[in-house]
Amino acid sequence: MDGARLTIARESPLGPDLALLMARHTIDMHADTPPESIHMMDASQLAIASVAFYVMRLDGKVVAMGAFKQFDGPHAEIKSMHVLSENRGQGLSRILLDHLVAEAKAAGMTRLSLETGAQSMFAPAHRLYTRAGFADCPPFGSYRLDANSVFMTLTLA
Repeated sequence: MDGARLTIARESPLGPDLALLMARHTIDMHADTPPESIHMMDASQLAIASVAFYVMRLDGKVVAMGAFKQFDGPHAEIKSMHVLSENRGQGLSRILLDHLVAEAKAAGMTRLSLETGAQSMFAPAHRLYTRAGFADCPPFGSYRLDANSVFMTLTLA
C-alpha cells in the first residue's frame, strides 16, 4: 500500500462498479454455510434508509465494502463487511471496521453488534472483531440461536 491512495466513502450499494465485490461476497457466504443460516443482505436490501453503506477504494479501485444497519434506537448491526481476497492481509479490514465504528458513533449509536459464521473460514473475522473490542453475545434483533452463527457486540463510548 506504500504510496497508494486509500479512500472510504458512503455510496449506494447499487453502484455499477460494485458487481464483482457483491458477487464475491455472495460466493463466500454460500461456500460453507447452509442456506438457512445465511443472513447477508444483497445490494437492493442494503439500499435502504436504515443502512449506511461504505466502499473502500485503493487508487480508485473498489477493494472492500461494509455497512451498518440501524435498529430502533441507538443499536446498529454491521452488515456485508467484505475485502476482496486479493487485497487481504494488508490491514484493510481493520481500517474499514474502525471507520464503521466511528461512523456508527457519529450517527449516535451506543451499541454495534454483528452476526458472522461459526465455520473455520470465519476465524480471521472473529480475531478481527475480538481485537477491536467486540465480545460474544446472545442473538439480537430477529436472530435466533444457530450453530452456524457467532454473535458479537461492542458498546460504543
